[in-house]
Amino acid sequence: MFRELTRKNKAAIREECIRLLEHEKRGVLSVQGDDGYPYGMPMNHWYDAETGCLWFHCGHGGHREDALQRCGKVSYCVYDEGHTTPGSWVKHVLSVIVFGRMEIIDDQAEVIRVASALTRKFTQDERYLQKELENFAHETRLLKLTPEQICGKHVTES
Repeated sequence: MFRELTRKNKAAIREECIRLLEHEKRGVLSVQGDDGYPYGMPMNHWYDAETGCLWFHCGHGGHREDALQRCGKVSYCVYDEGHTTPGSWVKHVLSVIVFGRMEIIDDQAEVIRVASALTRKFTQDERYLQKELENFAHETRLLKLTPEQICGKHVTES
């Protein structure tokens, strides 16, 4: 159902892909937008190691929600900052694309659990977290991406 990498020697192993999803904070979520156009947007994510799912938070309504109501199939792309070897300008980057199904979740217990975990990727300031939950949890919606394929690739930019 999903294509294999053309350049198999560039493939990342699953553990590398999971580490990237756990470590990196942002990626681009792509949905099937209006009139068949792809619609990609930058998103913050949290990878839940217990379930293997990716979680996002957002508000209610809009282009993304309309697209997800029509079709829950999505892709999510994440990549690292890359690194260079001493004396070379060539950058080595790891990218991961997740294909899967997205669900819209409104359960408040899950909102608190996931929003807390996501916030802790950015800050350990518990006062900030509690203030955000008190002010915004009631109007926060979650998006749960259940992966069907996770594919990583080592890219050399030269």
